[in-house]
Amino acid sequence: MGMSQDNLRGFILALLSSGFIGASFIIKKKGLRRAAAVSGVRAGYGGYAYLLEPLWWLGMVTMIVGEVANFVAYAFAPAILVTPLGALSIIVSAVLAHFMLKEKLHQLGVLGCVMCISGSVIIVIHAPQESPITSVQEIWAMATQPAFLLYLGSVIVLVVLLILYFAPRCGHTNVLVFTGICSLMGSLSVMSVKALGTALKLTFEGKNQLVYLETWFFMFIVATCVIIQMNYLNKALDTFNTAVVSPIYYVMFTSLTIIASVIMFKVSMHLYPLHCLPDSSVVTVKL
Repeated sequence: MGMSQDNLRGFILALLSSGFIGASFIIKKKGLRRAAAVSGVRAGYGGYAYLLEPLWWLGMVTMIVGEVANFVAYAFAPAILVTPLGALSIIVSAVLAHFMLKEKLHQLGVLGCVMCISGSVIIVIHAPQESPITSVQEIWAMATQPAFLLYLGSVIVLVVLLILYFAPRCGHTNVLVFTGICSLMGSLSVMSVKALGTALKLTFEGKNQLVYLETWFFMFIVATCVIIQMNYLNKALDTFNTAVVSPIYYVMFTSLTIIASVIMFKVSMHLYPLHCLPDSSVVTVKL
C-alpha cells in the first residue's frame, strides 16, 4: 500500500524533526555541564543556572525548530507514524554524545538503538491511513470518551506519584523516574499537539477552529506538558548518560504515545508480512 501525500509530508517533517531534536540533546547537555561548572549546582539537583547559559539556549532553539517540524508533521500524519520516527534522534544523539561528550556507546547501547530503529521501521511501514477530521470538536469528543479519560487519569496519578514520591528518593539513581515523567506527559502532549495541529490546518484551509474553546484548551495542555517535560528532561540529561537517556525516553515515549493514539483515535494497525505463507494465507496482527 502506497503512502498518501499527507503521510509523506508528515514522514519527511518527522525525519527533519528528529535530526534537530537529537542534536539539541547534545548541545543542551554541554550547556548544562558548563552552567554547573560555573554555579556549582547541577540541574539534576534543582539548579537553574543553565537559564543564563547561551549554549543551553542554542540547544533549546534547536529543539524548538525540531518540535515545530514535529508539530506540523502531526497535522499531516497520524501519531503512530510520526512518533516512531524519533528513532533517528537516538542515533544522532548517541553518535554525537560518543564524539562530543566522550560518553562511550557500548555494545549493549548499540543493540538497543538497533532494536528501537527496527521496531520503528516496522511500525512506519505499516502505518494506517488516518480518517479525515473535520473539526476540533470531533477530536474533543474523542478526548472525552471514557476510555481516554481513564488513560488520562492514570497518567496524572502516575506523574504525581513519580514527582512527589519517587523523584526525591531515587530520581538521581534510577533513570526511569525522570524519563517516566517525561514520557507520560509526552503522550498527553502529542495528543494535544495532534489536536492543535489539526485545528490550525483546518483554519488555514478556511474552516476557522480558533473560535472554539476546545482549541485554546488543547493549546494550554500542550504548554503545560511541554514545560514539565523540559524540566525533567533537563534533570535526566544532567544526571545520566545521554546514550542511556535517549533510548529509554524514546521507547517509553513511543510506546505510551501509541497506546494513547489507539485509545483516543481508535487507530488499528495491521501488520502484513512481505510474502504470503505457502498456503497463501495472510497473518494479520491487530493492535
